[in-house]
Amino acid sequence: MQGKTRASLNRFNYLLGETEALYHEMAHALGVSDSAMKILYAVCDAGEPCPLQEVRRRSGLTKQTVNSALRKLEGEGILYLENTHRRGKQVRLTEAGRALAARTALPVIDMENDVFGAWSPEDVQTYLALTERFLNDMRQRAAAPGGPLA
Repeated sequence: MQGKTRASLNRFNYLLGETEALYHEMAHALGVSDSAMKILYAVCDAGEPCPLQEVRRRSGLTKQTVNSALRKLEGEGILYLENTHRRGKQVRLTEAGRALAARTALPVIDMENDVFGAWSPEDVQTYLALTERFLNDMRQRAAAPGGPLA
C-alpha cells in the first residue's frame, strides 16, 4: 500500500505543480505578475468592493506579498484602498484596473467556468468534495500535536 500511496502523492504533487505553472504562464503571457494576477482575480471573483482580508484569503499570498503588490498596483493607478467604518480596508479597481482585469483575470475565470461547464455536475461535485476533504484532512493533521502548526 505504501508504494501506491507514494505514487499517488507523486502524481498529486506533479499535477499541483503543473497547475501552478500554467497559471504562472498565463499571467506572464498576459503581462502581469503572479501576485498582480492573484489580486485581480480575487477582486473579480469576490466582487467590489473587496475586503482586504478577503483578497488575502482568496489569493493565497502572504500578508507582506499582498501589501507589496497592492502598493505597486495602487502606484500604477490600477486599484485603491478605501477605509471602512471598522478599521478595515477594502480594495476597489479604478477604470484602468477594470480594463486590466478584463484582459487578464476575467478571461482566466471564463476559461475555468468553461472547463467546469464541460464537466458533468457529478464530476464537478466529486472534484470539489475530494479537494475540500484533502484540505480539511491536511489542516487537521497540521494542527494536531506534533504537526507543524500545533
